[in-house]
Amino acid sequence: MPGSTRASSIADAPRLPALEDTARIQPAPSVGYARLIWRQFIAHRPAVIGAIILTTFVLLAVFVPLLSPYSPSEPDLFNQLAPPSLQHPLGTDPLGRDVLTRLLYGARISLTVGVLSSLIAAAIGVILGAVAGYYGGWVDNALMRLVDLLLAFPAIFLLLILFATIQRSLTIVILFLGLFGWLYLARVVRGEILSLRERDFIFAAHALGASNWQLITRHLVPNVMGAIIVTFTLDVALNMLAEGTLSFLGFGVPDSTPSWGNMLNGAASYYTRAPLLTIAPGLAITLAVLAVNFIGDGLRDALDPHVRHV
Repeated sequence: MPGSTRASSIADAPRLPALEDTARIQPAPSVGYARLIWRQFIAHRPAVIGAIILTTFVLLAVFVPLLSPYSPSEPDLFNQLAPPSLQHPLGTDPLGRDVLTRLLYGARISLTVGVLSSLIAAAIGVILGAVAGYYGGWVDNALMRLVDLLLAFPAIFLLLILFATIQRSLTIVILFLGLFGWLYLARVVRGEILSLRERDFIFAAHALGASNWQLITRHLVPNVMGAIIVTFTLDVALNMLAEGTLSFLGFGVPDSTPSWGNMLNGAASYYTRAPLLTIAPGLAITLAVLAVNFIGDGLRDALDPHVRHV
């Protein structure tokens, strides 16, 4: 019968949830972008280890006046090259200064140089890379040829000339590394902006009356922050390593400043009699640079939309 057929089809149809059932249905919780990045980052074990190591260095460097009763620069001529002990866990240097204290104060110098010089480089690289990528044409050619010229110029010679005319200082080292450290970041930002400027949302913003400055600062640069953050993190590690190298060669911070490079320079003649003088700052530089590189790798994976492990 037609009526029975219609009734059976209605009975076989899936039952819609009742009103009281729909009241109990909850929407799936949405995961915010920041929380998703955080989950992705903590899933990267080397990045977490690097963050722990770097945080430890920062805390020790900040609170070293409370942790150590010794001065990083005052000599003790009656306690030269003392072996490790409870009073001096890493021994003393040729002037009787506590090695562990100088190591922790040296972390201040290395971290300060790495972060501040990278901030200067990031400011210059983002601005010039964004301008080159957005305007293109002769502006892009001029800026990229400047980048090629500076990359081909041996910066160490300029540093030798610079320190031959002025006195070495921490400020000069930071400015030097910052002014020569923006080149790769500028290329990265330029490449990202070259692809983004042809997207529909840029044409839409331009049609709505957005100026060139607004397009760059509000629409383009925020969309390349992932690449900027990763490059900045890796630049911090490179600048820390560069400061240690320059100080070891005698062209970095002044000799009176306790930095890891200066400690290596002062321990070069005592590596057989007191190997800890060389091992301690060398291991500190290695751990700090590896920690920052691990953090950069974790941020790269966390900010990559094509990598989702969580």
